[in-house]
Amino acid sequence: MGKLEDLQKENEFLRDLIKNLPGDLQFQSKHYELELTKKQNLITMKTLPSEIEKDYSFSWLTYDEVSFEKMEAFLAPIIDYIPHHITFINSKGEITLINKQAVNDLEVHQQKIVGRHIRELIKIPDDQIAMLQTLNSGKPIRNKEILDRNYGILNTDIIRDSDGEILRIIGTFQFLNAIKTAEKQALAGRIAAGIAHEVRNPLTTVRGYLQHITSEMQPEYQKLFQSLLIPEIDRANKIITDFLTIAKPIQALKESFTLEALLEDKIGRFLRTESLLHDVTLSVSIENQVREEIVKVNAEELLQVFINLYQNALYAKKENVQLTISIHANLSQQGVCISFIDNGVGILPSMIPHIFDPFFTTKDDGTGLGLSLSRKLIENHGGTMEVKSCKSGTTFIIELPFGDHCN
Repeated sequence: MGKLEDLQKENEFLRDLIKNLPGDLQFQSKHYELELTKKQNLITMKTLPSEIEKDYSFSWLTYDEVSFEKMEAFLAPIIDYIPHHITFINSKGEITLINKQAVNDLEVHQQKIVGRHIRELIKIPDDQIAMLQTLNSGKPIRNKEILDRNYGILNTDIIRDSDGEILRIIGTFQFLNAIKTAEKQALAGRIAAGIAHEVRNPLTTVRGYLQHITSEMQPEYQKLFQSLLIPEIDRANKIITDFLTIAKPIQALKESFTLEALLEDKIGRFLRTESLLHDVTLSVSIENQVREEIVKVNAEELLQVFINLYQNALYAKKENVQLTISIHANLSQQGVCISFIDNGVGILPSMIPHIFDPFFTTKDDGTGLGLSLSRKLIENHGGTMEVKSCKSGTTFIIELPFGDHCN
């Protein structure tokens, strides 16, 4: 009985949706062999012969510019939830509707770009813009693969009024840059992991041999081996270990902690000791609504993340200014948001897109793996890590799911 009620509710919802669409319309489906018509809020359906040519067809029976503006206002909050680019332009090539996914990926302001010409959004010559091609030719574009800096699949369609004049061109773009990047990174990771293993094997052999012969050497040579050569080999092995964690992460054992226990006892206690040694002012604050929430994490890995952030903050300390670091936890849509905030010199805007890249560093003695490894460890916990920075300091924002949503 429950399923029947659900179907009835869905049917009523769809009928109300169609009734509230401005203008009269007609929709034909070859698959269902049905035709739906809406005229003056009256919805009718009839059977179509299976011989109709198109898989589906949609047309407005009565429509004008004013009623279509009402339609766009009706659609705007709905298409914002669609994870692909959706853009409407009018017969002048001006944007009348664009969803959040498009403005986020193309880094424009949603309200400011509406009313502008499509070229101001795409930023390529008019003759290369698919929506303008459709506007000029009157022919939709189907499943066109785009291979420029924005990789994906593009489609266009046309909405006409009752006289056949074009009211809108609709462009949809399935943005696949992230998938393409992930595939490249996965391939690079597999290659790099193989190389790293091959480098580690001879290093291990050399280290063992150096340890073996050290006991038979004169004291001055023993000191050289123990204080320089063997530690340098250990440092190289540590770099390889960190890189392998990034390229091919190992599943670590996770335990459940309250957020208070994790930040105050596991992480805060260690960082407070370090802060005393380096004359740093450290504070940890947790909002009451998340203090007793459970997170499932590997505490040692999370501690490593915060040690990396702490060391970066030390490096960014301003001259003659007391370094202050604050860790603040509050509720987020994904679970808990932990902010690591310092008052250092900040990060140059040109460097921010690269700071999580492996081997990118501004330190003379840095490996460039700390932040890359930190973000990978957070992602292994089902979370995200981002950065914001200006001249007054840097904030790293970590989001983690609560315990029942962890991987």
